[in-house]
Amino acid sequence: MAAPETYFLRGHDLAEISVPGVRVERRPARTPDGKPVAGLYNAWIWLDNPTQYNSYTTEMVKGVILAFRAASNARDVASVVFTGAGDKAFCTGGNTKEYAEYYAGRPQEYRQYMRLFNDMVSAILACDKPVICRVNGMRIGGGQEIGMACDFSVAQDLARFGQAGPKHGSAPIGGATDFLPVVIGAERAMAACVLCEPFSAHEAYHMGMLTDITPALKVDGRFVPNPLVETEKMLDPFGKLAIGKPKTGDALAKGKELLKRGTVELSALDAKVEELCAKMLLTFPDCMTKTVEELRKPKLDAWNRNKENSRAWLALNMVTEARAGFTAFNDGPKDQREVDFVKLRQKIAAGQPWVGALHDEIQP
Repeated sequence: MAAPETYFLRGHDLAEISVPGVRVERRPARTPDGKPVAGLYNAWIWLDNPTQYNSYTTEMVKGVILAFRAASNARDVASVVFTGAGDKAFCTGGNTKEYAEYYAGRPQEYRQYMRLFNDMVSAILACDKPVICRVNGMRIGGGQEIGMACDFSVAQDLARFGQAGPKHGSAPIGGATDFLPVVIGAERAMAACVLCEPFSAHEAYHMGMLTDITPALKVDGRFVPNPLVETEKMLDPFGKLAIGKPKTGDALAKGKELLKRGTVELSALDAKVEELCAKMLLTFPDCMTKTVEELRKPKLDAWNRNKENSRAWLALNMVTEARAGFTAFNDGPKDQREVDFVKLRQKIAAGQPWVGALHDEIQP
């Protein structure tokens, strides 16, 4: 057999990836029957900060940008999987400790940080390979936003989704207000972003936010659906499908007991992610990339239209509501991490300025 030809190939990466909290793994690409393919890989990009629910620090944001650029450039990478370490969270957004202790009250610094955040979202949307968000746990706040920037999302069904901005001193304008109306419609997007009420993976799937969901709870050696939410096709008193809604009363109590008995295992999630990667492997690569690029356009149009003015607003907000909200979340007691919203509204209505004692008076 003749030796394979070798070519001189230029590198197009910006820098080497060596950032605490972000790791990259190259897993062999597999055909649908599970056989590994020689010389082809899927790049798994991990947020690896599980003790803080994989919230991203400034340095981690830099690492994610570099990782996506490298995966996009890699000639032997077929698909990219974006996920988080552990089984508690994919990502809960920006690191609130860093926000409270460094960025609060420093709008110019936060403006620079938001340039990095915007570049992270854009790096996902510009990746030359299809991107799958492997939702291994909570996808909240900024975590929801970077997850929705991906092309596909597959979740384990104990995961929860949602926004947190108006409850903690921000607005979900790092992608949620751009992507959610496109993905789930204006009315549901309004409820998700304004009310900040979390919803289950089953609800997310039926909203059209997820490609697929898998069980993660194993009881007595077999997988069972999330026992804390309704998973059957039943109707609520108003005749609406109740799939994914939280159980109540005795049903909730029984669900909690079942949850305690079981263990969380993500093998079914991994199998579903590998299955999706394998399906995309059996396509013309350039035709697939063009298809993905076209389907990204509604997200990209909204994102590119708004990202810079959103960045400016978020920076200035670090002097007022964001400073108060992130301080409360970081320093408040475990069972109360929100400011006194009523007192805040009363003091603003009375004309009290932010530069006085208002910030301290509304803390929990």
